Amino acid sequence: MKELLEILQGNSRISTAELASMLQTPEEEIKNQIALLEQEKIILSYNTLINWERYGEEFVTAVIEINLTPQREVGFDALAERICRFDEVRAVYLMSGNFDLLVEVQGKSLKEISTFVATRLSTIEGVTQTRSHFMLKAYKKDGIILEDKEQDRRLVVTP
Repeated sequence: MKELLEILQGNSRISTAELASMLQTPEEEIKNQIALLEQEKIILSYNTLINWERYGEEFVTAVIEINLTPQREVGFDALAERICRFDEVRAVYLMSGNFDLLVEVQGKSLKEISTFVATRLSTIEGVTQTRSHFMLKAYKKDGIILEDKEQDRRLVVTP
């Protein structure tokens, strides 16, 4: 099943017939494995990575370092789950080191994100400090180089 997951992670649009051929497994068995993986919440979603900037849409993305006061019996989990529910939030990670949570947020403007941090995120009881870092340019995301100028890596040979 791990090989199936790795293939789907690289290309979720691949057909079950192609998967069956690649894995030398009957297509019906592939369909059943995928259904089971979805049911067990191992496969959570099928995503498309879009270069919105190239399309003409612009977003501002920031990562916010957050320090928290852990809550009795639940630690950081309850606050992290609450932060996950905001529409602006793209990802939340519990971290080791100088801060507790790393939160990725996205908005239409710098002002929209700063307003979100100032009025909604930093006002949550238990949030003791936030530090915002705005992303200036993305070069690679989810293992994909966004603008690969070096697509043909073969050496040019002339007679």
